[in-house]
Amino acid sequence: MKLCIVATLVVLTLGFGACTRMTPTQQGALSGAAIGAAAGAGISAIAGGNAGVGALLGGGLGAVAGTIVGNQYEYRR
Repeated sequence: MKLCIVATLVVLTLGFGACTRMTPTQQGALSGAAIGAAAGAGISAIAGGNAGVGALLGGGLGAVAGTIVGNQYEYRR
């Protein structure tokens, strides 16, 4: 169990380190997908549905919304 936690922390650390040279559009898509997946899983679990399906749908919709917002921010700069 401890190995799993350590491996997860290493993967998350490397993943966040890879975000340093992303455009605002890419950052928006990534953060939108992460927030949408978490929200979708949580809402689906509370509503009594399948949390995996909620995470997939929320992640997809969050990625689209984040891409749009990031793209608009990129053009304003």
